[in-house]
Amino acid sequence: MIQRIQSVFLLLLVLSMVAMLFLPLWSKTDATTGEEVVLTAWNIKSYMPADAAEGTPVKNAIAIGMLAIAAAAIALYEIFQFRNRLNQMKLGLLNTLVLAALLGTSFYYAAYVGAELVEADHNGAYEAGFYLPMLGLLLNALANRFIKRDEDLVRSVDRLR
Repeated sequence: MIQRIQSVFLLLLVLSMVAMLFLPLWSKTDATTGEEVVLTAWNIKSYMPADAAEGTPVKNAIAIGMLAIAAAAIALYEIFQFRNRLNQMKLGLLNTLVLAALLGTSFYYAAYVGAELVEADHNGAYEAGFYLPMLGLLLNALANRFIKRDEDLVRSVDRLR
């Protein structure tokens, strides 16, 4: 049923992936020139001190946004598969793989692609959006745990009949 705790976890997963689309993931500032590079779910933008109002897109990072949308769509579809718990568990496993790919892609763009654009002594700062795939993995694991618990409960009741 939709009012189960796993549905709440999956809904929070959807909300965290949607929030990731709008939050910055990583930023790095060059101390000498003042240039700042910001990674979002869609691109890497470079901001100079003179044009701080609008950034110029330097590289495309659309893979991050597409993976976040895929994870949100899978979780939303998984909520409404409450009649077929085995299908829900399979979708949960698929979503785990998508979220792991999202986390790896975000790290790749932050550590390698974005780090090359600005010469600075430090590696940059991970922003709030970077940690949302980790939250998504936790929420997905909790939802899968409660889905499995429901399936085990149904099987134990079937055994008693």
